Amino acid sequence: MIRNVIFDVGRVLVQFDCESVLEQLGITGTAQKAVMAATEGTKEWDEYDRSEKSDTELLDAMIANAPEYEKEIRLLWDHIGLTIRKFDYASEWIRSLKKNGYRVYILSNYSARTYRETKAELDFVEDADGAVFSFQVHAIKPEPQIYQALLGKYDLLAEESVFIDDRQDNIDAAKMQGINGIRFQSYEQAASELEQFGVVVKN
Repeated sequence: MIRNVIFDVGRVLVQFDCESVLEQLGITGTAQKAVMAATEGTKEWDEYDRSEKSDTELLDAMIANAPEYEKEIRLLWDHIGLTIRKFDYASEWIRSLKKNGYRVYILSNYSARTYRETKAELDFVEDADGAVFSFQVHAIKPEPQIYQALLGKYDLLAEESVFIDDRQDNIDAAKMQGINGIRFQSYEQAASELEQFGVVVKN
């Protein structure tokens, strides 16, 4: 029986969109592609989420990937808070699950700096029963340590838990820890799959 629902944040509970922010900043075409290739999805971005190094070190590492676009990378860095916007359904989804007797947790790759910049968009965290962010434990999905950190911190049984994430590698890693998984594609699809696990999504 599922007792715990665990949510990823980016592209599940919030929109995460660097490209739109770059467009707002007037960075398009070749420059936009170069900035994206130097930042999001790189090993440097993973280390940003891990947050063991200083912000200066992390920014310098991204700039080193495309030094000719230093100005544009710094612009994105300075406006990182614009990349996160909460989805309309996020808070109600969590509250509805809790109302139906489930415990709800957050497990997300999230840098300390972005967390500080976007905390207002993450107000649903206060409704959850607990959360583990990568910057807090210096481990990132799909590393096993971050899943074990959540299970251990809140004394959760893996087999009683289901994890919702937009990336299949993160779901696969959760399953390796004994946690059930749903790959998020839309709210409707994920809610339907939760129901297949026997979870009562709405009253």
